[in-house]
Amino acid sequence: MELEVGSIVAGRVTGITKFGAFVSFGENQTGMVHISEIAHSYVNEVGEHLTAGQEVSVKIIGKNPEGRINLSIKQAIPRPAAPARAGFTHAGQRRPQAAPGPPSFEDKLKAFMADSESKMSDMRGHSDKRPPRRKK
Repeated sequence: MELEVGSIVAGRVTGITKFGAFVSFGENQTGMVHISEIAHSYVNEVGEHLTAGQEVSVKIIGKNPEGRINLSIKQAIPRPAAPARAGFTHAGQRRPQAAPGPPSFEDKLKAFMADSESKMSDMRGHSDKRPPRRKK
């Protein structure tokens, strides 16, 4: 069975390493899924996403002259929908504003900086009234 680059096939995970997983498919054919091609999200440990013996769909993304087959799981499955941006609907329209809640970090930081600047200017004003220090 000759496999084309771009085709999607079913396979079984035969081994897991730190850098990816080996998948067996077809008649005695094995390919490797690199850790970056396992999921659409960040993958720290391959074992958190795959187990030996697991059935997976893989896309053939490349073949090299030595006969190695490069596979991708994330290209064989549809990309999950991105979360809606805050304040906008999926259609890109603005959501109505809710009642104001607790102040955000930026608001708290602005208030702190204004208060701090006020205190620092008071301190500078008081330090100007002191007599100069004498050298001993």
